[in-house]
Amino acid sequence: MKKQYNLSKLHWKLSGWIPEYWRLNQTAEIGTSPDAEIPAIPAHVPGSVQHALLEAGIIPDWNVGLNFRECEWVENRHWIYEVAIPDEWIEPGKTFLLKCLGLDFAGEVILNGKLVSDFCGSFIPYCFNLTPHLQEKGNILRIVFATPPRWLGQFGYTSKMKEWKVRFNYTWDWTARLVQIGIWDDVILEVTDGREIKDFRCFTDADPVTATGIIQMNGLVSARKSDMIRLTLTKNERIIRTEEVPPEHIRQGVIWKVSSIELWWPNMEGKQPLYTLSCTLVNKEGLELDQIDRRIGFKHVRWVPCEDAPENADPWICEVNGRPIFLQGVNWTPIRTNFADVTIEDYCKRLELYRDLGCNVLRVWGGAVLEKECFYDLCDELGILVWQEFPLSSSGIDNLPPDDEKTIREMSEIAKSYIARRQHHVSLLLWSGGNELMYLDGKPVDISHPLIKCFHDIVKNEDPTRRFLPTSASGPSEWGSPENFGKGIHWDVHGPWKAVGNLEGEWSDYWKNDDALFRSEVGAPSASPTKIICNSAGKLPVMPATPENPLWRRTSTWWIEWHEFVAEKGREPESLDEYVAWSQERQKKALTIAVKACKGRFPRCGGIILWMGHDCFPCTANTAIVDFEGNPKPAALELKEIWRNPHTKPL
Repeated sequence: MKKQYNLSKLHWKLSGWIPEYWRLNQTAEIGTSPDAEIPAIPAHVPGSVQHALLEAGIIPDWNVGLNFRECEWVENRHWIYEVAIPDEWIEPGKTFLLKCLGLDFAGEVILNGKLVSDFCGSFIPYCFNLTPHLQEKGNILRIVFATPPRWLGQFGYTSKMKEWKVRFNYTWDWTARLVQIGIWDDVILEVTDGREIKDFRCFTDADPVTATGIIQMNGLVSARKSDMIRLTLTKNERIIRTEEVPPEHIRQGVIWKVSSIELWWPNMEGKQPLYTLSCTLVNKEGLELDQIDRRIGFKHVRWVPCEDAPENADPWICEVNGRPIFLQGVNWTPIRTNFADVTIEDYCKRLELYRDLGCNVLRVWGGAVLEKECFYDLCDELGILVWQEFPLSSSGIDNLPPDDEKTIREMSEIAKSYIARRQHHVSLLLWSGGNELMYLDGKPVDISHPLIKCFHDIVKNEDPTRRFLPTSASGPSEWGSPENFGKGIHWDVHGPWKAVGNLEGEWSDYWKNDDALFRSEVGAPSASPTKIICNSAGKLPVMPATPENPLWRRTSTWWIEWHEFVAEKGREPESLDEYVAWSQERQKKALTIAVKACKGRFPRCGGIILWMGHDCFPCTANTAIVDFEGNPKPAALELKEIWRNPHTKPL
């Protein structure tokens, strides 16, 4: 019978080293060595190196002033997480597998001073066999992190970005540099006698007319000939269906049709009933040897053309269970730059807020990471559809994905891993190749690009009920440009992100003439609340709110609207409070105009997703509608009235 131990319950220690110096150390516990530059300190798992150092008082709070610059030295050391495996966990004759769901970014796993394996890449889970180096007692596990890549940030060449680490925390226009190092998801020790379910995957569909659910299942099982697989579907502990099949059947694939199911609906369209699908390995006596549970739901999605759309245009009306749904929501980015340290409470606060505001879709942006399982669990429960991108993004100088064989091979494994881990979630809506990927002429990439074609084929083969988009934006045009209104080339487009001048003039005219079928990125900036700005200023002055002030240029000067204030009022702001209030009111008006226009055009427009949802850094100004502390700005509260109103009228 398989046993699992979550190593987050243990007492981990972290030490910091001049690169490679730790290899010369032969002590039983490296963290106690006098040669460590940073001797052993307590560390959380999951958790980042930076958070452990902050708690120990070794580095300052990177969210304050320009302190983030004083944290960059952390990237230039090797870091060792160390823990003792309890002796009582060790069972002779068993196989011990260490499963690391998220390591950021590269290094080695060492057990009792012996190399188990190296690792490289933040986007895939790892499974390490500890058995050959295990002792009867006194086992010391170390996970060593080497120095990360020097630059993967917002600006550069996408075609040259070939190191698979999260890019946004090298700096983006909404966060300062804090290059996370550490263990960002759970670490599990599995103890098995070799009879186990190695993998179990499923995805669902539904016939809304007959209320029939469809489940497609497959898996990989290591078992004896006499063992069986028991498949069980339950709802609220009530058995809906159960069946036992030989292990080879689950390898080949099993399809169930289940009658009288309850349909899962997006937020505000109905309820979100969830079921549990269990795959259990049992021996001939009926003893349970291993089990994997998947929480599932049933919905049917069909994409149909927008009304009056060009004949050859992509379909952008999302029909769920036979009902056309206007997709409305925000672009989701990590809650914190050091996302390893985000708690379930952090997720709940933001996702429940988006639910209450009336969002029914979140686009998980391609410059970040596949979110943790709890994010998808919450979206399942709250009725929030997830548009999930693979981890590629534009870079400004060029935005073309790499197309060499090594990249295609590595990214294919990442895409397959993403699908395998998350496809059972009913909230999952579609897959996308990445963010703002373009050819040299500025046209969005399509499936003629070798890597994008590979993504397309993987989704088609491994998650066939879900849509694949080459990138976002997609179609003939990347941007929604006024000079191209009426030409039929605005399918899914990005922008604008900032209104210029009088909102009742050019900005309103833009949205009155808009002909886009879908808008997956639209934004308008505003200042953060005064309290957040003051608390994060440190010794820097909070005013003036201009690019000359280092506090206001910590992230991007694009979002500063000082000149708009002066042009409108004929003077400079008298206080920070006045500027913040004016800025947040301007964001509210700008986004209200945009969202009302798009929703008012439904079904000629299929939806609008705002850039962006929440701040992960205490930006002085940004396009977020939820601040760093997870509280809604005035724009979010105003949009609630539109999002929750099914009868929005056009401008």
